[in-house]
Amino acid sequence: MGGSVKEDLASLGIRPSKRFGQHFLVDESVAHRQVYYAKLSKSDTVLEIGPGLGTLTRLIAPKAGRLVAIESDRRLCGHLSGKVDAEIICGDALDVPFPEFNKVVANLPYSISSPITFKLLEHDFEVGILMYQLEFAERMVARPGTKDYSRLSVMAQHRAAIEFMEKVPRTAFHPQPAVDSAIIKVAPRKPGYEVADERAFEAIVRVLFSHRRKKIRTTMCLCSRELRVSKETAERVAEESGYADARVETLEPSELAALSNLLHEARSG
Repeated sequence: MGGSVKEDLASLGIRPSKRFGQHFLVDESVAHRQVYYAKLSKSDTVLEIGPGLGTLTRLIAPKAGRLVAIESDRRLCGHLSGKVDAEIICGDALDVPFPEFNKVVANLPYSISSPITFKLLEHDFEVGILMYQLEFAERMVARPGTKDYSRLSVMAQHRAAIEFMEKVPRTAFHPQPAVDSAIIKVAPRKPGYEVADERAFEAIVRVLFSHRRKKIRTTMCLCSRELRVSKETAERVAEESGYADARVETLEPSELAALSNLLHEARSG
């Protein structure tokens, strides 16, 4: 199949852009498994981002009730129109308002992995089957105490249940990327803990992971202005939390939420 993808790209005058992370899936068995993981039915409205030449699109369309695909490359939009049973929106997925959907299945452009994921998580949907670079995927599912645990891990797991489905070798794409990829299952849900103020939670996670090797007390004092409290208040909040001598990479999202709740209370007081 790799040859046909190369021929299609050549006929359209398209040279895959490294800058925009354009890598076209040529292993159709991977696409079949993505569709299987999504458990599609005619009652589903599916969103696809970055359909490219339509390898995945052609498999989703017969199983879904409605398919909306957002593609930024106008040449690819023209190529897909009339060839797949889908509504093609030509535009940047970061700018285009998403339609109503209950499932998303996509090989996401790697250059926008983080912003497009969090844009998706602003919407209420049942499940997403999403392809990422392997390193990004590993960070999404990482647990506290591991090297991959990061701000991304916390913020993604705060908003959704995330499951690693499978590793996808770089040979499944044309042109072949420098790294392997992975399929991730994302199911939005409310966290199992209370967050008094989402902005305080996001601030504390951002600040602490920017100094992940430092103790919580040290970082909060260093960044008290960014946290919008005095240095003395920052130190008090750290002490009251019980995590003053811990490092952020060891804390569960629920523990960071408890810390952010104390910060919010201190700000409000």
